Amino acid sequence: MSGAPSHPPAPLYPILYEPLIRRALEEDLGRAGDLTSDAILPQHLRGEGRIVARAAGRLAGLPMVLAAFRILDPQVEIETRAADGEDVEAGAVLAIVGGAARALLSAERTALNLLGRLCGIATATRDMVRRVEPHGARVVCTRKTTPGLRALEKYAVRCGGGHNHRFGLDDAVLVKDNHIAFAGGLRPAVERVRGAVGHLVKIEVEVDSLEMLREALDLGVDVVLLDNMSVDTLRQAVTLARGRALTEASGGITPETAAAIAATGVDLLSMGWLTHSAASLDVALDVE
Repeated sequence: MSGAPSHPPAPLYPILYEPLIRRALEEDLGRAGDLTSDAILPQHLRGEGRIVARAAGRLAGLPMVLAAFRILDPQVEIETRAADGEDVEAGAVLAIVGGAARALLSAERTALNLLGRLCGIATATRDMVRRVEPHGARVVCTRKTTPGLRALEKYAVRCGGGHNHRFGLDDAVLVKDNHIAFAGGLRPAVERVRGAVGHLVKIEVEVDSLEMLREALDLGVDVVLLDNMSVDTLRQAVTLARGRALTEASGGITPETAAAIAATGVDLLSMGWLTHSAASLDVALDVE
């Protein structure tokens, strides 16, 4: 294994992911269990399986997916061969699980679905981080996550070397165009927010023009989201905001455009596709 980040992500508490794994297993096992495995395999039969990466990528979510085997077989024996946040090569053995054969096969699809998805997110994030790092910018995700899986998908972004935007509507303020429309303008929207939230809550405003940016800066907001701006306009926006607010570029950022956007000097590049459209990594369970 190689290419691990210098500061691997802190692991998630099991209380945050075990209920998700249980629901996923319940979805697959339904009302009657695993009809195929229960019919073919004797209850006492034990086996061993190797979780393998079929393609190279960044590992994320291994402890969570191993919980799927542990939930169905509390006596399962697990040997991990890699750690979240590491880069793995195609063919690498990530973990070895040994236990009741029925449990191994019944948990297989739930475990691999989740592992492939989280590794895919981590791999896409890693690749974007490498593109913007020379310019000092950070890659951040958004709230465009799979319902119910936000904690895991945002964890995968951290495994890829990225950073998290707000987790939900309750941990930061983001005043968007629809808020402004309903409030009757940017000033009343920001003033109402400032009068309602605590002193530790940061206020971010989405702007789509330099004129609107100037208004937001005069209102003393903490962060400005520069929405769908051209590279030239972004460069001017960064100059205007320097020393006054953190700058975040958003909208249509791709691997091909990320470096040029980061070169404008923006602090953050936010991309929803990291969590809603990243391709899953190919992983498998090889049984012996």
